[in-house]
Amino acid sequence: MKTITWEEFENIELRVGTIVEIEDFPEAKDPAYKMKIDFGEELGIKTSSSQITHHYTKEELLGQQVIGVVNFPPKKVGKYVSECLVTGFKDKDGDIVIARPDKKVPNGEKLY
Repeated sequence: MKTITWEEFENIELRVGTIVEIEDFPEAKDPAYKMKIDFGEELGIKTSSSQITHHYTKEELLGQQVIGVVNFPPKKVGKYVSECLVTGFKDKDGDIVIARPDKKVPNGEKLY
């Protein structure tokens, strides 16, 4: 495990946002969704492509809050541009379980 400084951690913008739009991403190499996530007034809506189709349907994710890294540079995923990274953990089979708050908090709040 690599040790980082407190200053390095503070540079990572982990924010909470609400999924406001979600659709299949059939062009993706691995099964994925394309999402629009509302990170509040300061950051606005950001796009993300996430390989979270194994555990979640689009219907159950719509309106849910997630924790995302919002200060990565945009990344092209095929023809789609992903502006943030939705965080999660691999289960025993390697499928992603998303990280999210267990209580509703204002969109854009930073993880401390």
